[in-house]
Amino acid sequence: MTTKGKIVDVTTETTKGFEATLESMKENIAKATHGFEASQAKMKEQMAKAMKTTEDFVAFSQGNVEAMIKASQIFTTGMQDLSKHFAASTQASVEESMATAKALSGVKSVKEAVELQTGFARTLVEKMVAETSKLTDASLKITEQAIAPLTARMTKAVENFSTKI
Repeated sequence: MTTKGKIVDVTTETTKGFEATLESMKENIAKATHGFEASQAKMKEQMAKAMKTTEDFVAFSQGNVEAMIKASQIFTTGMQDLSKHFAASTQASVEESMATAKALSGVKSVKEAVELQTGFARTLVEKMVAETSKLTDASLKITEQAIAPLTARMTKAVENFSTKI
């Protein structure tokens, strides 16, 4: 073999090696690009899920705040009504006490004073028992009404989270 033949063989072999290396690099770049694209698509999918979860959480939390506001409004209105009723009852009681005191000043005998005082005390106790019963019933009703929006939110939370588990 001549020197020229050896150079041609070396050149051919070098060219083949270079082309093989170049082809291998192209394949590796294509594989890396494909892997990167797949990773990027997976990341986008995960980000979309995270955003949806965050949006759902924010919406649910907003509903919780609205339920708390509604419950507070119901409770506040109910307590105002109870306070008005209590004030009216107290005023009526004071007026009755004043009327009894005025009537006591005009009695002609001890017996008449005792009867008047006894009647007033009996009436006072009866009204106090009746008013206490009314206030207790009204308080329970207010509590039930105020808790209703919160109970509804709790039920919704259980439904939402039990379907996602």
